[in-house]
Amino acid sequence: MSGEEKEKKRVAINGFGRIGKLVFRAAIDNPNIDFVAINDLTDTRTLAHLLKYDSVHENFKGAVGYDDDHLIVNGNKIAVYSMKDPELLPWKELEIDVVVESPGRFTDREGASKHLKAGAKKVLLSAPG
Repeated sequence: MSGEEKEKKRVAINGFGRIGKLVFRAAIDNPNIDFVAINDLTDTRTLAHLLKYDSVHENFKGAVGYDDDHLIVNGNKIAVYSMKDPELLPWKELEIDVVVESPGRFTDREGASKHLKAGAKKVLLSAPG
C-alpha cells in the first residue's frame, strides 16, 4: 500500500440524532470511510425520512431508501440495529474500526468501553452542551 492509499475505516454510529446525522452527512463522501452500521431505537423508515429531510441543514442531496434492516444511502446498504446495550452490538463480526457514540448517553470511559467489549477498535465520544 503506498503512502497515498489509505485503508477504509469501517464506521458505526450509535445514535442517529442531530450529531450522528451530521457526522454521517459530513463524511459520507469521504473515500476512506465506510459506514457499516447504525444503532438507533428509531425504525428504518423514520431514519431515512429524517436523513433525507432536515429542516435545519437542508435536504440530503443523495439517494436515501430503506428496507426492514437497512438504511440505503447512495446505493450502499447500512445495517440498522436497535439495541439499548452497546455490549450486545455485533461490532466484532462487522469488524468495526470506529464507533461514533453520539446520543450523549455514554460520555465516559466506562460507557465507551461497552463498544470496545462488543468488538469495536475505537470509540469517538460526543456530547451536546
